[in-house]
Amino acid sequence: MHPDVVELRDFYGRPLGGMVRRLLVHRIRARWRRTSGATMMGLGFATPFLSAFRGDVTRLGALMPAEQGALMWPATGPVHSVLVEEETLPLPDACVDYLLAVHCLEASERVRPLLREMWRVLKPEGRLLIVVPNRRGVWARMDTTPFGHGRPYSPGQLERLLSDALFTPVEWGAALYLPPIDRPLVLRSAMAIERMGARLWPAFAGVIIVEAKKELVAPIGKGARSRVLQDLVPASGASAHFSAGQKPRQTAEKFRRRHASATEASVWLRPPSWTGRPHRP
Repeated sequence: MHPDVVELRDFYGRPLGGMVRRLLVHRIRARWRRTSGATMMGLGFATPFLSAFRGDVTRLGALMPAEQGALMWPATGPVHSVLVEEETLPLPDACVDYLLAVHCLEASERVRPLLREMWRVLKPEGRLLIVVPNRRGVWARMDTTPFGHGRPYSPGQLERLLSDALFTPVEWGAALYLPPIDRPLVLRSAMAIERMGARLWPAFAGVIIVEAKKELVAPIGKGARSRVLQDLVPASGASAHFSAGQKPRQTAEKFRRRHASATEASVWLRPPSWTGRPHRP
């Protein structure tokens, strides 16, 4: 279930939300440095982070899910936000260079169709950056912030979802080691807490940040291994080549090459008459 867009706006208007925005923008900008002339879209509630790219990219848009609601953004100038259905984004195929998903994946009721739609709109060399609550983190356990709503993820769960949707993770990161407490002392020490947390307890970050690239070819999984059936024996003419009580050891193809004649070709179209217990090599 998506948090209401007004609640999200109010959170980022508070001191704690402002600190969250600065910390995450620092992480996002560290990954996406060369965005000049690119097309960038935000999905979910990504406007607090998209503002850092307004002077760089050529096209910028904020796609806000209908279940969440939409706000006019930015406050001045042309509007770049639009209300969308997650599974049918109003974009043509392969048109986005960078797609940022924040407050999106954890709130979606149909995650796999959403990821497939992200795959559709990204260019072949496009990049997807997802920010989701960490299942082990404190932020996912407290509903006083937007990161305490929806479904938190572990890195393994997120990797499986991305792989199923034909994405390959290329970079993993984390942020929000500070506790979700809106107190001046905590906020003044936020940068020091972030640096210390990244070294001492990296698995307990508040959010997971993963960048993924689009795969154009479906990977070949580990399917069932094919087996060569070594017990196929022709209906006639086979018993002469085996002694009594001896189980057949030759494959049907090898037997046909060595012993079948043109007049016996029709025999191979009939099921074998040998009804003993199949020998498993």
